[in-house]
Amino acid sequence: MIIEGIDHYRVMEPLFEGIRVMLSYRGERYSPEYVQGISGAAFRIAGICPCAPTCSSAMAPQDLVRVFGYEVAHIPLSGEGVDPKQRIHEVIKRVKDEIRSGRPVLVWHAFTNAEWDVVCGFDDVDKQFFGRGSYAGLVVYARAHQMRMIECLNISPAMGAIFIGEKKSEFKSTEAELAALKEAVHHAHTPKVEKPNSREWVFLEGLPAYDRWASDFKDPQKLREAGDSYCHSIYRSTHRAAGGFMREIASKYVNAFAHFNRAALCFATEVDALDRGEDLLGWDSPEGPDPERNKQAAELLREARGWYARAIDEIEAGLAVI
Repeated sequence: MIIEGIDHYRVMEPLFEGIRVMLSYRGERYSPEYVQGISGAAFRIAGICPCAPTCSSAMAPQDLVRVFGYEVAHIPLSGEGVDPKQRIHEVIKRVKDEIRSGRPVLVWHAFTNAEWDVVCGFDDVDKQFFGRGSYAGLVVYARAHQMRMIECLNISPAMGAIFIGEKKSEFKSTEAELAALKEAVHHAHTPKVEKPNSREWVFLEGLPAYDRWASDFKDPQKLREAGDSYCHSIYRSTHRAAGGFMREIASKYVNAFAHFNRAALCFATEVDALDRGEDLLGWDSPEGPDPERNKQAAELLREARGWYARAIDEIEAGLAVI
């Protein structure tokens, strides 16, 4: 049983693009950039570490579903009192029931690694799910064993599945847009976490995370790690969407129009810089240590950080005149 015509991911992002894919099948016409903006994912930067794109968010995926006016149910496969190996059979059955009813389901770790994927088909003979992910199923549907959703337990909780129900209320676009922009400014200016008398690594958000990312590569002996590559691949995609979101909404806010368009340009310039870093930070770049590569990466990240900061300043200035 397979639902045909499910869009593929247009943004490489682990939490919210799957919701856009599912809602588009149900007739909603929100652009990928708009969903990234409303969810707040377009403006995030944290870590820098492999879990940052999933651990730093303005809301949970099910909250975004509610923002768009839909009922939602979330069944986790880990947590207090939950036996993943028992509950997974309940979740698999419900996923298949939803697909038989023509509704795709958001499933954690179905095809990618510790991300939300869209499941839109199943094979009872081979016990497989079919669907889309941020880097899986971009052309033909991805496929994987239906039990894979609990194989993530060595790297993350088993988040289970999210089921989108009926639409019950209208989407309040202006309220959601302004809330997302205010949160973007708040996130960017998150205070740096300090631990006196300790060299313990801490999780940073916003500009402090960007600052440390650039600063880390000043060390000639730093290795290019998985967190660098994963964050580079995610944030260059989501921040590109930030520029699209700002352009899409700018005309609604006459007094802030110029500020929002300048913010869009700044985000685009930031991502142009990050795009130049594929050979320095991407998955196929050397781990090092490489002093010359590290110097170039530090300079590139400082440049990108500067454009991100300017974009946030323009958003803040625009909000001040609305």
